[in-house]
Amino acid sequence: MKSRAATTWVSALALTLLACATPDSNAPPNVLLIVSEDNGPELGVYGDPYARTPHLDQLAAEGVLFDRAYVAQAGCSPSRAAFLTGLYPHQNGQIGLATWRYRMFDDATPNMASLLKSAGYRTGMIGKLHVNPEEAFPFDFRAIQGSNFKRENLDDYAAEARRFIELDEGPFFLSVNYPDAHRPFLRQVDGLPEEPLEPEQVRTPPYMGVDTPETRTQAADYYNSIGRLDALVGHLLRELDESGRAERTLVIYLGDHGADLLRGKRTSYEGGVRVPLIIRWPRHAEVGAVRRELVSLVDLLPTLLEAAGVEPPDRLAGRSLVELLEAKPEEWRRYLFTEFHVHSNHNYYPQRTVRDERFKLIRNLMPDEVNPGADFTVDRFFGGDAFRSALTAEAAEIRLAYEQMRQPPEFELYDLQADPYEFKNLAGDDAHGADLERLQKALEAWRIETGDPFLDPANVLRLKAEVDASFKDGEYVRPESWEYGDYLRN
Repeated sequence: MKSRAATTWVSALALTLLACATPDSNAPPNVLLIVSEDNGPELGVYGDPYARTPHLDQLAAEGVLFDRAYVAQAGCSPSRAAFLTGLYPHQNGQIGLATWRYRMFDDATPNMASLLKSAGYRTGMIGKLHVNPEEAFPFDFRAIQGSNFKRENLDDYAAEARRFIELDEGPFFLSVNYPDAHRPFLRQVDGLPEEPLEPEQVRTPPYMGVDTPETRTQAADYYNSIGRLDALVGHLLRELDESGRAERTLVIYLGDHGADLLRGKRTSYEGGVRVPLIIRWPRHAEVGAVRRELVSLVDLLPTLLEAAGVEPPDRLAGRSLVELLEAKPEEWRRYLFTEFHVHSNHNYYPQRTVRDERFKLIRNLMPDEVNPGADFTVDRFFGGDAFRSALTAEAAEIRLAYEQMRQPPEFELYDLQADPYEFKNLAGDDAHGADLERLQKALEAWRIETGDPFLDPANVLRLKAEVDASFKDGEYVRPESWEYGDYLRN
């Protein structure tokens, strides 16, 4: 009987020989995972009227665009940990920012890097990982290890990718993580974008509900950040083409969560949790297709494992997208779930959400208490009282939506067909009582199935006490360690 080490070596050799041969539709593909920061589907191919994204539009024309793709949580570290492990934040433990020392429960949690590496793939990451502990992700190659929000040496992303790709002919998994469109929204860097948009050329994303000169200025540079991102993705894909490996490479592009705008990042609204997802897989994925099924980024790990012929670990939360890529869908999921816990300690406010084809339910686990994240965003990025004053001129429905965001009731129910930007809460409307009850039951079943530790209200308050204890001398400080791993892990 062969030893485990011998079996792994033989598997790696077999993958290498397959990769060096003439492209074979049955051979395990290379994987290029492209991740952008803090942007929703504000791309030309998604119908945004202001975005200038020819390279991402072309990628979609060559592959499959997922029109309704969602993150697990609208925050950098929780979202990234979720798609890398195939588990929701409440399952893997990365419930807040890695920079605030939140971390996964188990250092040995299986993930994209460890599982593909064990199957013989070379593994590489360019840009930030932002999940703790970093040692859980066995990358053979690392470059530009940091957030790079100053946008320095942006051409290095594509150059380092080419260097990694050409290290040998074996199959590879490479994750390239760009800093755009994270704040600060920089108008132009190194001549990118070539023709920046001006405030008078755009409008504020409609999910904000407020369009003022200040919000349009921010929106313009948000779109400029996306335009720069698109150009850099174009550079990266050109390097892949010139390497001769494109036909054997499964390319995934995604945003890690929505924009850092009001009712976006750090919320459970559509502006925070809905993201772009484009997948190109030559000779496998349907070309130019648009899929409207409800998909989650926790589906990515099972997708890549199926494509690579790797047995998945137990209890993955997602479902492989291969059948959707190949246009052979069986019955797909009826309900899709997201959640929120905390970002930095300034905005602890746990939520659970479920949506179906039409309706969406948000359950606030500390109802009627002020959500500190609402004031945090307004005060930090939108001028505080100046924005609140401007808000008084808006329609009553918009003002009420902002009041409710700041101090939510237990349930928020939205009709996403009639009200796609979630301004009218129907939870108290008797006409939608059946919809509310149905979604409540679906959400409760999912929470039980996935072992949600916040089913116990005591855990909600216990973590709040830990967060509150980090508030010292009028400021939150980063704790040296957390105790939540002891009582939230199941």
